[in-house]
Amino acid sequence: MSERLAPSHQTVRLARGKHDTAADGACVVELASMLAGEPFGDQPRSVCPVIAAYLRAYNDGTDDLSRQVLYGAAARVVGTSAGPEVERARARRCTELTADLHAARPSLRRRLCPQPPLCVRDEALEAAGVHLARMLLRHRDGSPDRALAIVDELAAIGALQDSGLPFTAGPLEAPPRAAAG
Repeated sequence: MSERLAPSHQTVRLARGKHDTAADGACVVELASMLAGEPFGDQPRSVCPVIAAYLRAYNDGTDDLSRQVLYGAAARVVGTSAGPEVERARARRCTELTADLHAARPSLRRRLCPQPPLCVRDEALEAAGVHLARMLLRHRDGSPDRALAIVDELAAIGALQDSGLPFTAGPLEAPPRAAAG
């Protein structure tokens, strides 16, 4: 009888939903808990709750193949937990990005789904991440690459504030490349 080894952070398969153990699979945030050396779960202390909510919603809403692309995001979000000011800044950025995606939708759909509010209340910080993920998944460019770019942008908010450098939320798109000369 062969003994089955418990999955590690290197072998676990990303799956939809919340899991009791890594043997059942893991969402990207549960994988982050494994990487951080925390108890297995989808609310690790080392991950910003806004970023975790965004990733959980995107993980659960995307297809299985796209979900596997999120594997690297688990390592990038470990250590993003920060104070309330950074969490509010990240939630505000989620709300801004949601509004941008909403504005890009056809007018009929905007009438059926009115403009999301731009205010962010402390009790709804995580909801801003969830709304962004859901809007991104409905948008024509809800690709995993775009989802990962948003993770990097949200994580950078805390990194810039921790460095003492001024933070300004810039566009999500990559800056134009200079012409080769």
